[in-house]
Amino acid sequence: MKPAHPLSAPADPTARLDGIARARQIAMRDHHALPAGWIAPWVERSWQRCLQLGLAPQQSVVFDTVSPQHMQRTQDANQHLVQTAKPILENLGRAIVNTRYFAILTNRDGVVVDTSGAIDRSDPRADLITRIGTDLSERSVGTTAIGTALSELQPVWLHRGEHFFANTAVYSCAGAPLLGPDGACVGMLDLTGIDAIERPELKHLVTQTASRIENALVLAQAHSLMVRLNWPGNTLGSDADGIVCLDADGWITAANPIARQMVPHLGASHRAPGPTTPGLAPVHVSEVFGIAVELLFDAVHRSDPVLDIPLWTGLRLQALPVGPAQETQTMHADHRSSARGGMPLRDIEAALIRKAVDQARGNVAQAAQALGISRATVYRKLGGKGPKPDKAL
Repeated sequence: MKPAHPLSAPADPTARLDGIARARQIAMRDHHALPAGWIAPWVERSWQRCLQLGLAPQQSVVFDTVSPQHMQRTQDANQHLVQTAKPILENLGRAIVNTRYFAILTNRDGVVVDTSGAIDRSDPRADLITRIGTDLSERSVGTTAIGTALSELQPVWLHRGEHFFANTAVYSCAGAPLLGPDGACVGMLDLTGIDAIERPELKHLVTQTASRIENALVLAQAHSLMVRLNWPGNTLGSDADGIVCLDADGWITAANPIARQMVPHLGASHRAPGPTTPGLAPVHVSEVFGIAVELLFDAVHRSDPVLDIPLWTGLRLQALPVGPAQETQTMHADHRSSARGGMPLRDIEAALIRKAVDQARGNVAQAAQALGISRATVYRKLGGKGPKPDKAL
């Protein structure tokens, strides 16, 4: 009987592993190209890179640490990344505590700089790969979520035999790259389980968590104004926002990956040195948005700070400019709301409701219908200061 394709993810775990084993035989022993759909494309590309490096699947992997000098340089260079990611990793550790998975944070070279979660130090398979300074790059340990995410610069999921070496087939892992404020890769986040059941949904969790770390890295950059971006119709104030940071003169000092996807001009701006941030090309906000920079700074003081702004591409975005003082307040509110399940921030929510009421020319019923909430909720969210109902209501 023809084995099931690994990508079909059959309900029978044995069939899934049999399919992976068949793919390994075709690609590694027979050295034939795999038929489409037999394995995730990033796994096959990683296998081919490992073979080109002269690695053999039956080799015994030794999880080496870098030299003490290299480790010290690595720790010094990644201190900011570790400190910024730590509170986010602590929350992640609580989320996966009952799954037998744990988190590994590496630098851009695949060297471990921090870990989180329930790690069984009595198990060498867990202990060896979670030591600070362990080299988990593709060149060192073959195909893993770590090396693959860093090479492919995209989130990945690998299960058991999809790892290159036979003695790493005990692992299942999800990984996502981490892009810094200038758009360059600064490291990656990995979730690994040992002899664990397959959980491909962890790719979503690791991707979402990586996005939170990227946003925190952006906001940690010195800036005079932070601007949240999203497409019209979407709620501002979540981790799904694009984030752009400006200095006092309107130069862009940092941007998260979501903003770079929304505004292509930002996506290509992370190599040449800029006026305020090393590694960031000198891009002024006026080159990106069809709006005067003064309007962005002035909007912070308006009762309704949300703006509709045109891009030079012809598209339009919603923008929420946030000043440093407001940013501190909303960060605290965000921590509180995250504990309740990630509800939108109160101030942002109120601003959006005020905007909807203004657009409805004071018709609260119409605004409530557009927002999908009740009139009573509109008044409550505005602190009882909303417009009085029209006679037509």
